[in-house]
Amino acid sequence: MLSTALRACTVLFASFALLVPLASGESYPAKPLRLIVPFSAGGSSDVLARGVAKQLGEQVGEPVVVENRAGAGGMIALEFVAKAPADGYTLLFGTIGTNGIGPALYRNLAFDPVKDLAPVSSLHTLPNVVLVNAAVPARTMAELIALAKAHPGQITFASAGSGSASHLSGVLLKSATGIDILHVPYKGGGTAMPDVMSGQVSMMIETVTSALSAIRSGKVRALAVTTPERWASLPEVPTMIEAGVPGFVITSWTGLFVPAATPASVVGRLNSELVSAARDPGYVKVMTALGVQPISSTPQAFGTFVESEVAKWGRAIRESGARVE
Repeated sequence: MLSTALRACTVLFASFALLVPLASGESYPAKPLRLIVPFSAGGSSDVLARGVAKQLGEQVGEPVVVENRAGAGGMIALEFVAKAPADGYTLLFGTIGTNGIGPALYRNLAFDPVKDLAPVSSLHTLPNVVLVNAAVPARTMAELIALAKAHPGQITFASAGSGSASHLSGVLLKSATGIDILHVPYKGGGTAMPDVMSGQVSMMIETVTSALSAIRSGKVRALAVTTPERWASLPEVPTMIEAGVPGFVITSWTGLFVPAATPASVVGRLNSELVSAARDPGYVKVMTALGVQPISSTPQAFGTFVESEVAKWGRAIRESGARVE
């Protein structure tokens, strides 16, 4: 889970970031904003980003338009934002996969995912869930592991793309259990889930947000969540630790980023709005219904957290041997 310090309300910081005058004298924002989402429409990131865009737009009085720029594990979207004008009108909906794992996973990028993007605030924390198609003859993690060991390379697992959190989670599952499962990458969770539901792919480790409707439809079966404790939206589903995979804990998160040279006053305005959003009863209700916990943080605290995530996943990537050139 994110630390208590990261979740703490940032009243003092936010109080200095109300209407922000730009150098030209006009107030920010003075036109619609763009929220760049690194994955395809329909996936968990897209669903959450659209919720953020709606809330933020209502608060600032300007539309926040969502743009999906999928591909390369999110690096296409990150590069687009990193190289966009640093005026506060191009925002990035970052995730554990794009901004926590990506910087440690990808080599030879034309930009620096850490230095070229400025953290604004954390947005959500959410669990992942291990899913199998309803036709897969496994009702527990122990049964899935036994099935995979009996049929090496025949169980397929979908991901939101090479280098995504769902991909690397599968890699870590292989490492933790000694099973051999075959990776099938897609261009986002929204395109992968239908194939898991139809049985073209055996399984997936996906966020609860994206998986809830599929689980409730009965087309996929939830075997375990990856948080240290059971999740309120799926109270009957055991944790991976309870299911017999000790130490397997992956808590997903999202956050807002802007180009690195964005003025501090603009970052402050955006941060204050996100702090307010995380307290808004209506927004909290919508996010909770999606299976996530809305949170906020100072830019500094969020930046420190992201650095720690990059370091953590870097170690995991080195241990697993997963790298993308």
